[in-house]
Amino acid sequence: MGGLASIVLTIAAGCGGGGGSTSDTTGNTGGSTAMGTLRVALTDNPACGYDNVWVTVEKVRVHRDGSAGEGDAGWVDIPLPQAQPVLAPQPLRVDLLTLTNGTLVPLGQVQLPAGAYNQMRLVLAANSAGNPYANAITPTGGSMVPLTTPSAQRSGLKMNVGITVPAGQEVDFAIDFDACKSIVKAGKSGKILLKPVLTVLPILSLAGQRVQGWLDPSLATAGAMVSVQAQGVIVRATPPMIDSGGNLKFELYPVPVGSYDLVVTARGYATAIVTEVPAHADVSTTVNSIAFAILPPVSDRQTVGGTITFGASSVDTGGRVRALQRLTGGPTIEVASANAGHDDGRYAMALPLGAPVTAPYLTGTAPLRFTPDIGMSGTYLLSASVARSTEVQTQEIVLGNAPVEQDFTFAAAP
Repeated sequence: MGGLASIVLTIAAGCGGGGGSTSDTTGNTGGSTAMGTLRVALTDNPACGYDNVWVTVEKVRVHRDGSAGEGDAGWVDIPLPQAQPVLAPQPLRVDLLTLTNGTLVPLGQVQLPAGAYNQMRLVLAANSAGNPYANAITPTGGSMVPLTTPSAQRSGLKMNVGITVPAGQEVDFAIDFDACKSIVKAGKSGKILLKPVLTVLPILSLAGQRVQGWLDPSLATAGAMVSVQAQGVIVRATPPMIDSGGNLKFELYPVPVGSYDLVVTARGYATAIVTEVPAHADVSTTVNSIAFAILPPVSDRQTVGGTITFGASSVDTGGRVRALQRLTGGPTIEVASANAGHDDGRYAMALPLGAPVTAPYLTGTAPLRFTPDIGMSGTYLLSASVARSTEVQTQEIVLGNAPVEQDFTFAAAP
């Protein structure tokens, strides 16, 4: 399942100066330039199969020019928050998997000139002899191992964005760091690589853009994941948590304003979908009540796997396979996904054999009326892609008594 991490950016435009070194893309500083304040925080939804995903953040940078290089003038650095005055900013080590259900950790703030910013970079500290686990991962039931991070980490993980900071106003964005999809295993070497998958979401208010509800407590130990999706693409995802009353609650935040399919998956259960769930700008959406907690039907699972090849090689393809279901009458949802191994191109996932169940969203406290989609029992559309190609390959499969092996081969560009 997709696990999402987010850097939440608050760009509060206002007057005043100070707060770090700033310049525009020409290198000019402006004493009379209208200024805004950029605040940064970190949140996450957990990756699959891991107890911890540690990253150490050195800083976040923004630039007006989407094609600006590391050494170009015009970068605005956002210093990390400090518990006490220090001579230089200290890196911040965060376990992404502790930041669930809308939890945020501040990453700092800076004043900057109002206007458009088209590039952002997240700079991670390097693993070193003195700090070998700056970026690390703990597999469930295993010991902590270092994460091999991209060679580009010193210049920052690049994100093309479209942020406008109006003078005297506030605008907010969230950058989703999808932890599950960003972790790639190298089966032969035993290494685990971090290849970040990042997207940008707007934040309009603290009160709105929240989708919440309850699952049956029996799902607490089944690796349950709740996501909101648009046309089969996961927008936000989180595991449920035990609340103060002992109930299994989920809260998704921030969710861009719109209408979504809420998808619940868990080991040993069929997939449950609530359609047309709204996300509002200024109020939260409650999908169901504690009295009518969501409990999908029990279901066996079957394994799907294969190899992704790019050209003549299955090494470092950046391959990924998504398991989709086209529900009768719509919508299409993502049930699971898997990255291809770094050095062997292998992917694998386990999918429910049972029929997915769907229910329309209802306002108020009425129980959701789930209906099984019998025709889609064990039927999936595998959607495969590789990092160095825009091609997407699809293959429909029907699960049965035996595991399914489905390979994908992409032609390398001449």
